[in-house]
Amino acid sequence: MNWELFVLILYFSTMLGIGIFMFIRSRSKTDKDYFLGGRSTGPWVTAMSAQASDMSAWLLMGLPGSVLAFGLGQIWIGIGLLIGTALNWILIAKRLRCFSQATNDSITVPQYLSNRFATKSKGLQVSCAIVFLVCFTIYVASAFVAGTDVFVTLFPNLERWVAMLIFAAILIIYTFLGGYKAVCWTDFFQGLLMLAAVLAVPLIMVFAGDLEFSLLSNEIISVGGNSYAFNTNMFSDFREIINGLAWGLGYFGMPHSIVRFMGIKKASMVKKSEIVAISWVTLALSAVVLISVFGRAFVLDGVSLGELLLYGDSQKLIFITLARELFPAIIAGLLLSAIIAASMSTADSQLLVASSSFTSDIYKPLIRKSARDKETLWVGRGVVVLISIIAFVIAAVGGSGAQAIMNLVECAWAGFGSAFGMVIILSVFWRRFTYKGALAGVITGALVDLIFLMFFTDTATTFISGYTFFIDTGVYELIPGFIASAIASVSVTLLDKEPSKEVTDIFDNAMSLANNNEETASVEA
Repeated sequence: MNWELFVLILYFSTMLGIGIFMFIRSRSKTDKDYFLGGRSTGPWVTAMSAQASDMSAWLLMGLPGSVLAFGLGQIWIGIGLLIGTALNWILIAKRLRCFSQATNDSITVPQYLSNRFATKSKGLQVSCAIVFLVCFTIYVASAFVAGTDVFVTLFPNLERWVAMLIFAAILIIYTFLGGYKAVCWTDFFQGLLMLAAVLAVPLIMVFAGDLEFSLLSNEIISVGGNSYAFNTNMFSDFREIINGLAWGLGYFGMPHSIVRFMGIKKASMVKKSEIVAISWVTLALSAVVLISVFGRAFVLDGVSLGELLLYGDSQKLIFITLARELFPAIIAGLLLSAIIAASMSTADSQLLVASSSFTSDIYKPLIRKSARDKETLWVGRGVVVLISIIAFVIAAVGGSGAQAIMNLVECAWAGFGSAFGMVIILSVFWRRFTYKGALAGVITGALVDLIFLMFFTDTATTFISGYTFFIDTGVYELIPGFIASAIASVSVTLLDKEPSKEVTDIFDNAMSLANNNEETASVEA
């Protein structure tokens, strides 16, 4: 019996079962129920689902493959993400929960930003929704690539498009049916699975084979002529440090993460979620780094794993190879399901947030103002399917492997961080912040990110190959995008007239909610 296949089928059946159960049990009647779960999720589910949705398949394929190939300098991405996660939970989570409640019970980030400034203008709402749809479609495509890579690795005879279709179909069904609660509960279990998988592998590696750390200094030349020299000095490349840390800036503008802050049942529960989330990220990222370093030094049956993988440019397969080599088939199947979990837990959240943004921020206010809740629910479900189809096409023509995954994730991550990161921060900390400042920040951040990507990074060669004005700066586009958004937001706000009393009252009411919840939390403790 093929135990790996059996476990994967069992895993997929469980995910579908959760979606069907939530559909039958909750019967979402309003867009708030479907897109935000009626603000009823507890601290553990909120924390685990937030982190699982953050960490896509790059955690088990892209990042370990990159560290295995190039060395410890790549760890700065993980460090940046850890710092960004911690600051986002500590500084933003509780305030955003209270602000979203105070701003007419907003259920999407664009809706929140518009309500925050008590404006009837739809410019900010629509601008945000457009960025959402573009970036989320790219992001979901990366999940399709990763999930498909796992399928075709496990089952070489399976056509790639068939594998991608199976992955997409399961993802669409449970997101389509269950909405926010189904996504949160599936992400909760997928987060537990991901953490167990990354912790188990390095522990077994220590006992199951020889670790020859002298192999770290070997330069490996692949069949394709690529050179892989492991860099043991984390501080040798300044740009590597800056670009890695910059990934942390993306968290402040990551809609599928910060919407979890808005959906938690009580603001007083945020502290517990914060501890769980930061602990999860610390353990997961640390374990992945150990897998990568141990993988380069690992000798199993006289063969260097690092050389075996890098010689064939297959560094993305390190986790899959170790799971199959070190564990019985039934356990290996469970560990390999963790990669599928990483892909799905990110893609489902992104599909739901993109869908909610379209229905709440474009369809209902601009296309069908008289649309009832039932209509918007089904339009939202239709958008889930539509985005999946477009992402499927992008993934199908965009290639495979760790580099394809990382390229897609990098583009989407930078787009969100540049457009929304500083705007979200200012919206919950600066009483003087204005609508025009927020609009300028979103548009400027998105445009600068796009321009820098097209003309000043190595990714640009895929867009404008042959143009003489192309310059590869080696700088991650999120950095100039985030800075430009900050400058535009602050300068336009200062040039603009001060916000009305209605707007400052909204800020004051939200802060009052936050302070009251702090007092309640201390009494309960």
